[in-house]
Amino acid sequence: MLSAVVQVQAQDEIRLFDGIAPGETGTLPAESADTTGRRVGGASVTRISNVGVPTITIFKPAVNNSGAAMIVCPGGGYNILAYDLEGVEICRWLNDLGITAILLKYRVPRRAGREKHDAPLQDAQKAVHYVRSHHQELNINPNRIGIMGFSAGGHLAAMTCNSYDTDTVSLRPDFCLLVYPAYLMGEQLGTLSPEIKVSSQTPPTMIVQAENDEPHINSALSYFYALKQVKVPATMHLYPNGGHGYGLRDTDATVNEWTDRAEQWLRSLGMIE
Repeated sequence: MLSAVVQVQAQDEIRLFDGIAPGETGTLPAESADTTGRRVGGASVTRISNVGVPTITIFKPAVNNSGAAMIVCPGGGYNILAYDLEGVEICRWLNDLGITAILLKYRVPRRAGREKHDAPLQDAQKAVHYVRSHHQELNINPNRIGIMGFSAGGHLAAMTCNSYDTDTVSLRPDFCLLVYPAYLMGEQLGTLSPEIKVSSQTPPTMIVQAENDEPHINSALSYFYALKQVKVPATMHLYPNGGHGYGLRDTDATVNEWTDRAEQWLRSLGMIE
């Protein structure tokens, strides 16, 4: 019997690759965590750096499992991971909705000689494949696997939603939630960064953005416009204030209600009841 007191059940970290991850040289310094930087909502933020071994940690809802799952990609400019603010805390919220949360610890910082997203995209694709291929033991529906990301993690989530072909369809998430996504705009507003290839097969997407978050507002608007051009179901909630990097913490800004809108959107998709 499950105790109603238990809100989150987390497994140990699961390595995504056997041995060394693709392209790694093993010369990265030891993984480390720091909590001395900028505080958000009156609390510190755990920033993880030097990730050379990508992992996932699975958070299972204690009760009311909806059968849906969400892979969570923290942000940090592809240099660090805001691991609690945009990771663990988000997983707890998803568990409250009955969603199995998969926290992705992808490789950072950026690798010399590689695009900023190359190694993280390998990690995200591997995470999607793992969750879908282990859906029975995770007690989830293989057709209800989403991905969400914050800032650089939003770029990673968008890349994951557009980087597959007919031979790798199992790597396609079924829905996507982007919160203040970065790096999506091309050379001008309304165009996309060249690595982002949206199509009619891009999954339904919701975007959360504050107007006073420069330059990320143009990133969010450009991606939204591109989705509408190919007739992908897209929802955008644009708030007058809130800035950047708030996660779901209370910063006394209008954007703090985004989780309510996200819950409504997930219900409209049939991911939760």
